[in-house]
Amino acid sequence: MSAVNITLQPRPDVDASVDHAIQAIVAGASTAETCNTDLASGPWDFDIRPGYGPGSSMGDVIPTGSPRQGELPQSYRDASEHELADRIRAAKATLGERAVVLGHFYQREEVIEHADYVGDSFQLANAAKEHPEAEAIVFCGVHFMAETADLLSGPEQAVILPNLAAGCSMADMADIDQVEECWEQLAEVYGDMDQADAEGRVPVIPVTYMNSSAAIKGFVGRHGGIVCTSSNARTVLEWAFQRGRRVLFFPDQHLGRNTAKAMGVPLEQMPMWNPRKPLGGASAAELVDSRVILWHGFCSVHRRFSVAQIDKARAEHPGVRVIVHPECPMDVVDAADESGSTDYIRRAIEAATEPTTFAIGTEVNMVQRLAAQYPQHEIFCLDPVVCPCSTMYRIHPGYLAWVLEGLVAGQVLNRITVPQDVADPARVALERMLAAKPPEAPAAAWEHAS
Repeated sequence: MSAVNITLQPRPDVDASVDHAIQAIVAGASTAETCNTDLASGPWDFDIRPGYGPGSSMGDVIPTGSPRQGELPQSYRDASEHELADRIRAAKATLGERAVVLGHFYQREEVIEHADYVGDSFQLANAAKEHPEAEAIVFCGVHFMAETADLLSGPEQAVILPNLAAGCSMADMADIDQVEECWEQLAEVYGDMDQADAEGRVPVIPVTYMNSSAAIKGFVGRHGGIVCTSSNARTVLEWAFQRGRRVLFFPDQHLGRNTAKAMGVPLEQMPMWNPRKPLGGASAAELVDSRVILWHGFCSVHRRFSVAQIDKARAEHPGVRVIVHPECPMDVVDAADESGSTDYIRRAIEAATEPTTFAIGTEVNMVQRLAAQYPQHEIFCLDPVVCPCSTMYRIHPGYLAWVLEGLVAGQVLNRITVPQDVADPARVALERMLAAKPPEAPAAAWEHAS
């Protein structure tokens, strides 16, 4: 994978910072709406509280024992945006190639400006893999992404998550105990899960989305399964159907349903598995007749988008091009012009040769950045309410400055390490994914030109 150099030329009348937009709303300087005015506060105000924090996932129930971030030193909490930016740049200059900073598309602009690479979770994990010379990989994303980077990086490299409270509510919707229990119940319906039929296919192949814990990836690796991303989900399901009569897909029901439906799988052959109900709430007959068993999980960012928002965009912007992420509900994907991964969305806008109006159904930080980066187009988020990903928003420049200055001082803060007994089978599942390449391989992560 080779990275691509880019030079951002922001649109002068569009501020790429969602934080600035929220601050203006709270101050009364903007008539826009935010889902929670607490988003204007520093994330350290919420670190000691259980929960995902303000934003799209604030209504989701966080599992007991989820990681929490310790207190951030006062000097980082008190520093201004410009002071933190100067400290981050100075620390990066001192560290040089000893540290690489990765930034997910959904990170706030004040973090992205310091990232060496920008991309989705899979692209960034690959970027980490391509830098064996780095002593530290600072992953500005969420917990499962840092785990994946640890799986794919060298054993001597430290993967750092600037804020340990940056989890993922969707990933948390499928924990390892629930998945193990599901597998046992399925075995009661299907019999020996390792026994292939006359066509050489086993009863079930487990498929987990990249947005899952290392423990879940390890489970999949142990049971002949595979990991997928939003860009290669169809290729992975084709791989799985060659090896199994059906697929258990988790944790995101919408990506599984949208992908399988596009492949011709009838909805009646896609029962939902609710881990709080016997047999997931389905009958044994439904499970026997199934092709894809969908886990009862979802992304709270993408569940905010609706057909009504698309209808409104079309009414107010004739000729608008609507692109949504496949984590959106099925009716939203069906109503849109296109659906695709975060990188698909970025590339679609980049490739548009004529000035176009785009209505985008994905996380607002990415949409706002695209609007600033491509001034020849009108680009707006389908959801008019400013409501960023709760957990991505936990990464603040204060935390980034803190971990980088810690490295300068010889301290490795917030290291993420996957235990060996989990890491080995998880790598197997990831390697299967890497081998199952879609017709057009996902693009490389952007190398950020500062």
